[in-house]
Parts: sequence; C-alpha cells; structure tokens
Amino acid sequence: MTEKYVQRNHKDTLFRMLFKEKENLLSLYNAVNGTCYTDAEELEITTLENAVYMNYKNDISFVFDFELMLYEHQSTVNPNMPLRDLIYVTKVLQGIIRNENLYSSMLIKLPTPRFVVFYNGRDCQPGEQTLRLSDSFKKELERPELELIVTVYNINWGCNTELMKACRLLKEYAQYVEQVRKMAKELSFPDAVEQAVDYCIQNGILADFLLKNRAEAIEMSIFEYDEEKYLKSEREVWRKEGIKEGREEGRSEGEERFSKLLQLLMEAGRNEDMNRAK
Repeated sequence: MTEKYVQRNHKDTLFRMLFKEKENLLSLYNAVNGTCYTDAEELEITTLENAVYMNYKNDISFVFDFELMLYEHQSTVNPNMPLRDLIYVTKVLQGIIRNENLYSSMLIKLPTPRFVVFYNGRDCQPGEQTLRLSDSFKKELERPELELIVTVYNINWGCNTELMKACRLLKEYAQYVEQVRKMAKELSFPDAVEQAVDYCIQNGILADFLLKNRAEAIEMSIFEYDEEKYLKSEREVWRKEGIKEGREEGRSEGEERFSKLLQLLMEAGRNEDMNRAK
C-alpha cells in the first residue's frame, strides 16, 4: 500500500474535528461538568485565530453558561499548560473587552475561564490530575496572588470510565486510538490506520463520523503519528550532537538542524509543535 502524507499546513486533528461540532462538544461539556444541557446552539465557539493568537491545532475554546472553556487535546506530558493557558486567556479576554472602558467606574463582567486537557499519550499518567501555575513560581507562597488551574483527564482506553460513559463519542475516540495502536504492532502505520478505520466502522465505533470523513480521518491520524515521530527524531539528533557530546561541531550541527525544524514549523503556522519541539 502506498503511504499517505498530509500537508504540513493542516491545522486540525481528529480530536478537534470530532468535537468542534456543537452537538458533540456539548456532550463533552456535559460529561466533564456533570450537567445535562441540550441546546447546543447556545455554545459560542471561539478560536485562537479569532483571539489573534497562535494557531494551536489541538484546542477547542467556547463560551457557554457564562463560562469561557478551553479544551485541549495532548499526546505529550506538558507541565507548562497553566502558563500557556495564562498567555492564551489573556489574549482572549483582551478581545472580549476591546470595546470596554477599563477606567470606568462600572465593573466589567467576564465569562469565568476554565481549563481542561484531554491526554492520550503513551506515557503512564494518572486518570486525573491538577496542574497549577503556582507550581512554577520560584518562590512558594501559601496563598499565591496569581493562580491558574488546569484539570488533566487521561482519556486512554481503560481510564476514566465514568467520563467515557457520560460521553459516548469520547469513549469511541479512545477505542479508535487503542485500535490503531494495537494494529500498529503488526502492520505499517498507514496500514494500521486503514485497518483500524475498517474495524471501527464494522463495529459501530465512530462509524457515522468515519464513514463521512474516512479519507481525512486516515490522513490526520497518519500525519499526527508522522509528525510526533519526526519531532522526536529531530530532538534526539539535536540533543546527541549538540548537547550530550558537548563537541563544538556537534553543537553547531545540532543547533542548525533544530533551527531548520523550528523554521519549518513556523512557516506552517504550527506554533503548538514549536513548543513541543523545545
């Protein structure tokens, strides 16, 4: 079978494509918050492009029930999410209040920000964990005057079963990812994705979504794997040649390779992956 590659300027992922639909997003919101809202049209979906900020390919941000929600999908462990979200939410709030008078005697009301990460990387992580901005402060305070809290849910198959029960699509997404990984142990990755898509369609796992978006789903899955592998490979080359060996020639060559990698990612608008590469 001929391998498939996705253009580097593709900004969506399978997770984001699945949950950017309002009905699907509302089901995820209800599962996370233990609510049972039914009117998806009340969701006001925003994007980082609208916030005039980086093109994170993994985020879904929206305003609902007076809350500003930022959902992000991650396949790598990142303890800096609170800091990244602080930068992001500042930009969003600037857009929200752009027509307001900050010097007015009237209090400006804001949607309440909440931050959630859905993790499904291969590194072992707890089912749920809390990341705090204050953990990165050099000086520890009993009551930090600036705080931002991110809740991280492990959505690998077998984790957070109650959350999965509450959101069928999240459960089926986890099943799909697990099926791809299982088949990739015996097949090339493109073939594994093809086989996993066929299996899921036949067994009612994301069946409607995959039937409608089969080609794009396959491309995105291959691209995400290819990109993660590429970044990891380039990081290792850079570290070995530029840092671990400590040789001046190796350092220069490694830094040059890494600079080229960052330049390619920047040209493609893939700032999220620039952060991961660093």
